[in-house]
Amino acid sequence: SNRELQAAHVEIMDMSEKIREAYDGTLESLVAALDLRDQETRGHSSRVASHSTDIAHLLGIKDVDELEMIYRGALMHDVGKIGIPDGILLKPGKLTEEEWEFMRRHPAMGYRILAQVPYLRPAAKVVLAHHERWDGDGYPRRLKGENIPLGARIFAISDTFDAIISDRPYRQGQSPDAALAEILKCAGSQFDPKVVEAFEAAFPRWRDEDPGGNKKPLYLPAWRQDSDAPGRAAS
Repeated sequence: SNRELQAAHVEIMDMSEKIREAYDGTLESLVAALDLRDQETRGHSSRVASHSTDIAHLLGIKDVDELEMIYRGALMHDVGKIGIPDGILLKPGKLTEEEWEFMRRHPAMGYRILAQVPYLRPAAKVVLAHHERWDGDGYPRRLKGENIPLGARIFAISDTFDAIISDRPYRQGQSPDAALAEILKCAGSQFDPKVVEAFEAAFPRWRDEDPGGNKKPLYLPAWRQDSDAPGRAAS
């Protein structure tokens, strides 16, 4: 009967949602384990994943699959660093050109890791492109403009903002306003101008956040808790 079919549909959707949340919880655990290796960027991946979904919402993205792809791609952006030796990844001093060449392989390494998992293949494209630049001067493929996946263009701004305001062993983090000024200056060169506009709209909610904090629960972003929520940064 129609009632039985409807009940079966609801049950299948509920099971799919539980599986989806289990997948994302597993990803969060993996990222937390990776963070233990590189203490100076601890919590970075969860923060940029949260901010990336915030920007995506402001750009008018409402499709759940696309939002999850952006979230997962941002969350897992540095998974390729698992293939970078500690002597390079944790080196306190300046990297040599040869070491930088090795470090620049991590987007492709991350792509190969994630592309082997069917439900992560869309996010793998964000990982591969997360060091591309709007003007085509990035790596590894020197993509330019809208040839860069939108998720990667969004991530680039979230990543830069977090990097500027966070403390590092070799420097103190700058103020959120300094990060805002730097990102605005790089609109049209490093960053997609339209994504910069969305970032500027999100910025007032980000200004007072703890730059060293984690956002929890990571596997249940605000846009999954409340379909009208503008993003995690506002919660």
